[in-house]
Amino acid sequence: MRIERQVLFWVLAGIALLGGIALLKDVLLPFVVGMVIAYFLNPVADRLERAGLGRMTSAGLIILTVGVILVASLVFLVPLLANQVRALAETMPDDLARLKSSVEAWMAQRLGDRFPAFRQGLDQAIVDLQQSWSASTGIIAKALWKQGLAVVNFLSLLLVTPVVVFYLLVDWHPMMEKLDGWLPREHAATIRRLAGEINAAVSAFIRGQGTICIVLGLFYALSLTFAGVRYGALIGLGTGLLAFVPYVGWGLGLITALIVAVIQSSEGMLPVAKVAGIFAAGMALDTAVLSPKIVGEKIGLHPVWLMFALFVFSFLFGFVGVLVAVPVAAAIGVLVRFGLEVYLDSSFYRGPGAPAAANASIAGPANSERHPERVQ
Repeated sequence: MRIERQVLFWVLAGIALLGGIALLKDVLLPFVVGMVIAYFLNPVADRLERAGLGRMTSAGLIILTVGVILVASLVFLVPLLANQVRALAETMPDDLARLKSSVEAWMAQRLGDRFPAFRQGLDQAIVDLQQSWSASTGIIAKALWKQGLAVVNFLSLLLVTPVVVFYLLVDWHPMMEKLDGWLPREHAATIRRLAGEINAAVSAFIRGQGTICIVLGLFYALSLTFAGVRYGALIGLGTGLLAFVPYVGWGLGLITALIVAVIQSSEGMLPVAKVAGIFAAGMALDTAVLSPKIVGEKIGLHPVWLMFALFVFSFLFGFVGVLVAVPVAAAIGVLVRFGLEVYLDSSFYRGPGAPAAANASIAGPANSERHPERVQ
């Protein structure tokens, strides 16, 4: 098969896959969530299996444990967060009014005769902010209801996702071996290498960055709460969840916490100092300990590329797109690097008549033996 036909085949296959996801995105949610959770938990099932438990027993034990953790979270955590959201909605108008008065008094001392013009602009900015906030809240609520929290989808998440996770955990390695058997024999070694690189990047993000998100969310929530910052649990957990986008989640959490701390500035500047110290400690914990130890350099995704992929896939495929954005971005990154490797070794780059570089990793020898990649 000529290389042009191979490229055409894989391009058409990729387009068909994306088209299928776009067409079925409203019913794919529990299956995609189940695949992500099963991928995240597969190493745990492997360890339990090596410890002597059967694969089915290991999968059942994992599902039971995760279920208990989720129920405990719903019982203890959700009411706390709901109370903080309600308190935030009730106190925000008064807090903004006090903040406005403080800013006006401070600026009046420094602007003098120019203060009326500044006050008019400030009033208009607050009105615009309130209108934008109301509109954004309605849009977000509508989108969440449409994409993930409709009754049918919510019930399917509760009922279908655990079943999907269980059977994927049980059949994970047989599925990988079956997929390996479908690879074109001439290029099986190259595809295995690319699959290994994609798995390393996706694993580092989903398992590594997912673990970091959980650790940072707990750190920020507990630290802000014990520091006496209002809505500390809500802000901290939100910051942890957004930490999958490097620096963006930290920045948004810091800005939000600082605004709340400034509103509390009637108690002095101590809340602001506490917030700054907590987020500085969180950044140091992430960059010096968590990311090097848990993730390392395996992701290979630039933060800008990651944010672009998340925006594009969430726009095209909704919440399902958010779940598949990182794996697809990682796969595209690996394939782009491979394409660049092929290009640099080609006569088109080196010029006609130049000797080909010996690079067995590109072509991949024909291999009749099967050495499937164990995707953990």
